[in-house]
Amino acid sequence: MTPGVFVAVLGAGVAAGAINTVVGSGTLITFPVLLALGIPPLTANVSNTIGLAPGGISGAVGYRHQLVGQRGRAATLAVVALVGGLLGAVLLLTLPSSVFKRALPGLILAACVLVLLQPLSRRLASRWRAASGKGGWGLRGGTLAVAVYGGYFGAAQGVILMSILPMALHDGLQRLNALKNVLAMAANLAAAIVFVAAAPVSWPAAAAVAAGSIVGGQVGARVGMRLSPGVLRGVIVAVGVAAALRLLV
Repeated sequence: MTPGVFVAVLGAGVAAGAINTVVGSGTLITFPVLLALGIPPLTANVSNTIGLAPGGISGAVGYRHQLVGQRGRAATLAVVALVGGLLGAVLLLTLPSSVFKRALPGLILAACVLVLLQPLSRRLASRWRAASGKGGWGLRGGTLAVAVYGGYFGAAQGVILMSILPMALHDGLQRLNALKNVLAMAANLAAAIVFVAAAPVSWPAAAAVAAGSIVGGQVGARVGMRLSPGVLRGVIVAVGVAAALRLLV
């Protein structure tokens, strides 16, 4: 990898790390860049996940003050996300990706609709909270499903999580975004461990993405925590719709 290419991938990693911390979908920046370098799709996906894992840690640390009072549920759900990320990584290495790719745009758009309608969907949210409780089975099942997808590919994982968490938990959007960062980090970290052990990796690409995503995670935390709930919700929807359209095209 030439110095110029390394800088380009590094910049993509910074942008992806920031976007992942604020909302999600950073993969849609770095993954196409790696493909454009001629890296095979599986290797690009694997290298991208490994590279973005440190950025997830950076973003979660940047949002740590919003985790005060919810570390118990964060720890419980993080274990669920770790299991899901492991399962998703195994699926990537053993199954064809056609089913996930076909369902992905619709899944992301549905998540955007849920995020957009959150202020109007109090009755549905209260029913799910009654079934889920504080990290109950409804929320754990949703977290597991999203984490499996996150370990498999992960584009817009944050958007989907931010459609689920407010439905199950009555809390501020910024605090839930901090929780989202912990869960996405756990899923990506678990998948990255599997990929390091058993998948083809382009280490120069992974290193460049990792270096950029660490910086981007801190930038995203600083920017994201300054957004009002309404603006943050709008950013989530805008990024999610853009991600779905990008995948459809």
